[in-house]
Amino acid sequence: MNSMSPAAICAALLGCVMVTPTFAELPLTHTDESKVPVYTLPDPLKFDDGSPVTSAQQWTEKRRPEILRIFTEQMYGKAPAAPANLRIQILSRDENALDGTAIRKEIEITLAEAPQPVKMTMLLYIPKSNRPAPVFWGLNFCGNHAVINDPAVRLNTNWMSNFPGVVDHQATDAARGTRASRWPISLIVKRGYAVATAYYGDIDPDFDDGFKNGIHPAFYKAGQNRPEADEWGSIAAWAWGLSRGMDYLQQDVDVDASRVAVIGHSRLGKTALWAGATDPRFAITISNDSGCGGAALSRRGYGENFARINASFPHWFCDNFKKFNNHEAEMPVDQHELIALIAPRPVYVASALEDQWADPKGEFLSARYADPVYRLLGTNGMGGDAPPEESPAVDQPLKTGSIGYHIRAGKHDVTEFDWLQYLDFADLHLQKNKP
Repeated sequence: MNSMSPAAICAALLGCVMVTPTFAELPLTHTDESKVPVYTLPDPLKFDDGSPVTSAQQWTEKRRPEILRIFTEQMYGKAPAAPANLRIQILSRDENALDGTAIRKEIEITLAEAPQPVKMTMLLYIPKSNRPAPVFWGLNFCGNHAVINDPAVRLNTNWMSNFPGVVDHQATDAARGTRASRWPISLIVKRGYAVATAYYGDIDPDFDDGFKNGIHPAFYKAGQNRPEADEWGSIAAWAWGLSRGMDYLQQDVDVDASRVAVIGHSRLGKTALWAGATDPRFAITISNDSGCGGAALSRRGYGENFARINASFPHWFCDNFKKFNNHEAEMPVDQHELIALIAPRPVYVASALEDQWADPKGEFLSARYADPVYRLLGTNGMGGDAPPEESPAVDQPLKTGSIGYHIRAGKHDVTEFDWLQYLDFADLHLQKNKP
């Protein structure tokens, strides 16, 4: 029997280091529906004092800020404002990428100068046939060189987990294209969309060293050596980096920054949801297999739970979040309200049948219970006259409403099937042929 925990297996698949207790010391989890406790969800359409939210104005001006404040202070942590000026450098430009169908750019975005430079490199493919192009923008796990087998793409020199093609935490040429299946760039470009991606470790390396690396030290106050209990962990830092990428996209005349879909898988699906909730410039938010701390309802306690995620990845969330280990019901919010924060902008939540660690049923239910907020704000929610009571059949997506959802066959991954649904959803909502 494999002695690795599901979290460790997931981390190995993603190429991410884990600084965790031994398997025997990790908090218990289950994937048994009969063990899901009876729970009551907080109502996103009731104010903290219990009175009902009856108008879009009340939601926007009062209720949404209440929910956002709780998520910020108790889960993800406060992030700093955008820098006054970002230093941008175009490292390369190829006018005939992808057999002449696309423009390829590599853009270095300096996120901080001191105490050490923090630079994020965006890889951007733009269809020559459709400019300014709508964009799919998301972070990747293994470096830009891993999303496509193109020797012209720079090899990332930052720290990486020792995944295939990485030796002593440094990428080699053998890593090129090892994650291309998750980023079908040619397919996306042929559909008329630009693709932008950057290595998440450019912003904050994914290991726990007390926040001495990455972007956090650039914003410490005098005498500070780690974030305060209500300040940003790594997920909020990666989301902040996504917003800095949006800052750049707003300057690029080859893309349409009013039509940017932010996308992420697994921990980066959590990141994409938080970026969509905190930055209204993202026109669509896409969460792929995001699980605990992402789209899955916390109160179900199914698969990964608060205690387990905080033990395995103590740097992802703010320190206040650890107060809720084994006490999910005491958290004043749940993840359907995270999705509701994105309303009325479209959101797509995706699950995988064999990815029980991420609680597919809980991901569907979050989308379903966000539906009333979307309808209050004038959209059709999950479509139809009312949201569905049950999850759709496997490989039968719901994608005609403002909230999309599917559960596909297979494991924790991003597949072409997933991307085809996201492209159809974007066609519906981003008006691809808009002049």
